Amino acid sequence: MQLLHRGDVGPAVSEIRNVLATLGLLPPPNGHVGPATYDESVEHAVRTFQQQRGLITDGVVGPATYRALTDAKWRLGDRSLAYFVSRPISGDDVFALQERLLELGYDAGRPDGIFGRQTEHALRNFQREYALNSDGICGPATLRSLRQLAPKVRGGRPVYLREQEKVRRAGPRLRGKRIVIDPGHGGNDRGAVVNGVAEADLAWDFARRLEGRMVATGMEALISRGPNSCPADADRAAFANEAGADLFLSLHVDANRSQQAQGVATFHFGTGNGTTSNVGEALAGFLQREVVARTAMLDCRTHPKSWEVLRWTKMPAVRIEAGYLSNPQDRARLLDPGFRDVVAEAVLVAVKRLYLLGKDDQPTGTFTFDDLLRYELSRAEGA
Repeated sequence: MQLLHRGDVGPAVSEIRNVLATLGLLPPPNGHVGPATYDESVEHAVRTFQQQRGLITDGVVGPATYRALTDAKWRLGDRSLAYFVSRPISGDDVFALQERLLELGYDAGRPDGIFGRQTEHALRNFQREYALNSDGICGPATLRSLRQLAPKVRGGRPVYLREQEKVRRAGPRLRGKRIVIDPGHGGNDRGAVVNGVAEADLAWDFARRLEGRMVATGMEALISRGPNSCPADADRAAFANEAGADLFLSLHVDANRSQQAQGVATFHFGTGNGTTSNVGEALAGFLQREVVARTAMLDCRTHPKSWEVLRWTKMPAVRIEAGYLSNPQDRARLLDPGFRDVVAEAVLVAVKRLYLLGKDDQPTGTFTFDDLLRYELSRAEGA
C-alpha cells in the first residue's frame, strides 16, 4: 500500500482519521466537507496508536500500522468469528476471544489476534463442554456463554507457563534443538544502506556465522531465506511454524537520520498492554547482556513489540538490531569480521543460557564457544 504521512490528502486519509476518532485518539468528525488532510494532529494520533501497539513510532501509516488500525476497529460481538485456512480473520475481537478462552482454561495458544487452527480447537472444546453446537464459530449463542462464565484464571498466563515448561523439559543440552535464523531483508530489499554497505548482506553474514556455530554444537539451524530472496514476514513466520522450531532469531542492523544514534537493542513479542512472551523476554535479556558485555556497545535495552514476524511465530522469537550503519563507530565494527564472530558467539551463548535455567552458569560475557563445546561433549559422554 502507499505510505501515508503528514501532508497527504484524500479518501485513505479520511479512513485513517475515522478509525483514530473511533479509538478516541482524535475528536469526532465535525461535518467538514472536502478532502481530509493528514495534519499534525493525525500524525500525533498515529504515533500514540503505534506506541500503544508496540509498533515503530514514526507517525507514518504503512502496511503494518494500517493492518493494526483495521484490527483495532473490531470489538468482540461485532461479527461472527471462524477459522478460514486461506485468509484467517484477525482483529481485536479475536484477541479478546483468545484471552477469554485462556481465562476459562482452554489452550487457544498465544493471544495474537489471529483466528488460527489452535483458536478454533479451543473454541470447539469450549462449545462441546458447554453443550453448544461445536462448529468452531463464535456466534451470538457462544458469545453469550463466554460472557456468562466466571474466569478460572486471569490474564492468559497459562500459555506462557506452557512456554516455560517446554524449555524446562527440553533440558540444558543444545543438541537436537531446532532454531530458525532469520536474516532481515534480502533480495531487492537491501534494508538500511550506508556508503554502499547493505543491512541485508550483513544480516546474511551474521546468519551464516551463527549457523556454523549452532551446527557444531549439534543443533539443527534453519535459515529462513536464501542470499538473494526476501520472503514476507508472514512467510518467514510460516516457515518457522511449519518447521516446528524451538526458537526464532531475527538478525538486523539499523540506521538513523542522526549519526549520533548507536548501540544494540533486542526485541521480543509484547502487545504493550501487559501481554508478553516470558521465554522470548528472557532470551532477549540474555542476548542483550551478552552482546553488550562482549562488545561494550551502547546498551539500548530490550523492548516488547508486536511486529508481525514476532506475533505470527508460534515459538519464542527475538529480533536483534546489532548496531547502526549510520553511526561511524558502529559501522566500522560491523564491517569487521571479528566483531561479527563475537556477536554470533554471544547469540549462541544467550540461547545456551536460556536452556541452562541458571544451572552450571558462568558470569555474563565469560562463556566462550570452546566452553560451550566442552559442556556439550561432557553432557553427551555422561548421558
